[in-house]
Amino acid sequence: MTPAAFAVLTLDAVRHNLSKVRSCAPEAKIMAVIKANGYGHGMLRIAEALQDVDAFAVARVDEGMRLRKAGFKQRIAVLEGFSCTEEFEELLTYQLEPVVHSFTQLEIIETITEVQGCNIWLKIDTGMNRLGFKPADFDLVYQRLNCCSLIKQPINLMTHFANADVANDAKTLQQIKLFNDTVDGFIGERSLANSAAILAWEQSLSDWVRPGVMLYGISPFPEVTGQQLGLRPVMELHSRLIAIKPVAAGDTVGYGGSWLCEKSTTLGVVAIGYGDGYPRYAKVGTPVLVNGQRVELIGRVSMDMITVDLGVVTEAKVGDSVTLWGETLPVEEIALWSDTIPYTLVCGVTQRVQLIDK
Repeated sequence: MTPAAFAVLTLDAVRHNLSKVRSCAPEAKIMAVIKANGYGHGMLRIAEALQDVDAFAVARVDEGMRLRKAGFKQRIAVLEGFSCTEEFEELLTYQLEPVVHSFTQLEIIETITEVQGCNIWLKIDTGMNRLGFKPADFDLVYQRLNCCSLIKQPINLMTHFANADVANDAKTLQQIKLFNDTVDGFIGERSLANSAAILAWEQSLSDWVRPGVMLYGISPFPEVTGQQLGLRPVMELHSRLIAIKPVAAGDTVGYGGSWLCEKSTTLGVVAIGYGDGYPRYAKVGTPVLVNGQRVELIGRVSMDMITVDLGVVTEAKVGDSVTLWGETLPVEEIALWSDTIPYTLVCGVTQRVQLIDK
């Protein structure tokens, strides 16, 4: 039986989006970012679809361990690195590559004396002001790491952009220049570009690129869809109508009675809500597709259900298909209606939504 709420994942679209990365950065190696359970798409299935990338990137050690236990042999970078000796030892055991971004990590590395041959990524904070060493500390940190027999040479170098999704923003060029000036004269492969930079900042392309959201067919830019950028959405979120009823002028719908019916219409109840990951703050008027036709969300989103105005869909019946986002209703559009970004929508799909591969 098809579940009430389910997501269809088109894995061919993942490979199409990877080809877009290659066309934008033909000389670069690709580190595919599959953290947060593959942006809500299922980390292992996405990794399987991306078998021919040069490396994967995850946020945390346990994500890298899952990939190794599933049999993936590619290089795996851990973007948050490690925060204690035990985590570092797990990194070594599973041959993961930590991002080194703090003096605490450096001190842990220096306590390990046996030669293990660990690849690392040394992160420079060029303006994100989150993780990374300040440029003024780079020479000292590099030399200390260079003296550790544990660390494979040459040391890989990276940074992360704060504003790459903003066209013509001066900060991105400033970050690129600061990174290049800081690492000038040092050997080691370099990585700067995330999805937004791959698509918009050719100056950032280097030895490695780190595509994330674009692999899932989602635009990193506000008010532009992935399809407009030549990407294909991977996830379609679906449900079905479970009730249809008339509402009269003057009736209210949903918790708090926040939606007042101005003229009689037909209401449809859809089996999906914030318990499935549909955004709680989607506004009245948010588009929903019923049998491929656009209708509007009415009333508040509840845990298990939403209500829609079926006035234009005269032949709708219980059991009819509903699309919440997908190829014909971009997730970027739903994000705008919900005052959020599409990342939060796909990452927020909950465990009770069955993922179905297409």
